[in-house]
Amino acid sequence: MLLPTDLLGTWTLRRTVLDRRAGLSGHVVGSTSLSVVGQDEVAWTEVGTMRFGERATPVSRALSVRRGSDGRWRVHFADGRVFHDWVWGATVAHACAPDDYTGELAGDASRWTVRWDAVGPAKDYRLDSVLDGRVDPAD
Repeated sequence: MLLPTDLLGTWTLRRTVLDRRAGLSGHVVGSTSLSVVGQDEVAWTEVGTMRFGERATPVSRALSVRRGSDGRWRVHFADGRVFHDWVWGATVAHACAPDDYTGELAGDASRWTVRWDAVGPAKDYRLDSVLDGRVDPAD
């Protein structure tokens, strides 16, 4: 099981996006950085460009991964809400009415993946992210 502190540094991000409802697929190319903010917190930031056909759109997001008083790590949105538990190699869930998200973190310290499926009345898509080629591993 890898902890967020095992993945510190900047990674090459390649994400495929499959919008099953619209019948479209695209991809994101960019970077993901994990950096220590405090003893029990890691910042997770992503920047890149999403492409659907000829259309290119800049994308970014900021998350944080925090260790709670129970010793468990959880991923939080930028506004502080809990997104999901940090569980390596097992399915995690995030209920976001009216849709449901299931995801998985997997891999090793040289290449890891993040997969999300969102299904419900508003969404039906899959995101597959591959993070490798760590550019600047933390010491």
